[in-house]
Amino acid sequence: MSLKKVEAIIKPFKLEEVKEALHDAGIEGMTVTEVKGFGRQKGHTEIYRGSEYTVDFLPKVKLEIILAASSVDKAVAVILKASKTGKIGDGKIFVLPVDEAIRIRTEDKGEKAI
Repeated sequence: MSLKKVEAIIKPFKLEEVKEALHDAGIEGMTVTEVKGFGRQKGHTEIYRGSEYTVDFLPKVKLEIILAASSVDKAVAVILKASKTGKIGDGKIFVLPVDEAIRIRTEDKGEKAI
């Protein structure tokens, strides 16, 4: 069976909601990284102590989940529902193929490793 990697870039305040929704859907195990970036919104300007400055990179959270290809649609639907605010900057979801997964402790491979 093939493995896939789901990467989701979301707003930080949505992390807990997404994590709980994935857990409730039976999807467990993820890596979370605090990241900064921008898409179409290209940042914004703010005023600090009377001076205007541009905030190019906005704080985001990146989730990485490795799972069986058969679970991808469910994971994507759950992430979409839990992370969507309907406002600019909600983020992106990417689905990538995974050639191999190996659990270091037991040397299990493929789905057994996840």
